[in-house]
Amino acid sequence: MLKGKSVVILGGSSGIGFAVAKAAAAEGADVHIGSSNAEKVSAAVARLGGSASGAAVDLTDPASVERFFALMGTIDHLVYTAGDWVRRKTSVGAGFDIDAARASFDTRFWGALVALDHALPHLADDASVTLTSGVLAHRPSKGQAMATALAGAVEHLVRGLAVDLAPRRINVVTAGLIATDVWSRLPPETIDAMVAGQPIERIGRPEEVAEAFLYFMRAAFTTGQVAVVDGGRLFA
Repeated sequence: MLKGKSVVILGGSSGIGFAVAKAAAAEGADVHIGSSNAEKVSAAVARLGGSASGAAVDLTDPASVERFFALMGTIDHLVYTAGDWVRRKTSVGAGFDIDAARASFDTRFWGALVALDHALPHLADDASVTLTSGVLAHRPSKGQAMATALAGAVEHLVRGLAVDLAPRRINVVTAGLIATDVWSRLPPETIDAMVAGQPIERIGRPEEVAEAFLYFMRAAFTTGQVAVVDGGRLFA
């Protein structure tokens, strides 16, 4: 069902986004990726091969996002996996930094809205949009109140937009601990401690999460939904 379809993936040069791009390309989709680092985009496009293409885009800059979408044709599926991993002091309490808290929303929440705004004129009437969230929305951790709020905001945004964007569909994939570059830098014993007690007692793989994104691309009767891919972490 994806053969010949146009799939645009923001955050597609690495991690979950690249896994989605690879899976979609393997099914014959025409994949176009965007990310902030031009060198990483070029390297990812070379790894994907075939008809894959890509361009650098700053998702915190509306003008950059506008340029990214300006020359596009019809988009069948839009995927947003972009996020920054800047460590900010956002814990509520002594020393709370409201500017850092606001900045934590720039790429993952506002960036997604800006991208969607500029993508809308290009989306096919039956297009799908899939955003990305995390299990903190459902299982908060100490000191992560802002990250929990952000993850929850993305999920609730999707529910509202499912009504506003119909008949186009919008859903969200909520991921647990996945072996992307950020988490894979941790010592194995730290990872083991983090996944202890999960029904599936290991860290997930990006390609496993990618399956949920492909499901939402194909699921023509599904919108406003959350797919949790976390090894059962919510129940641990």
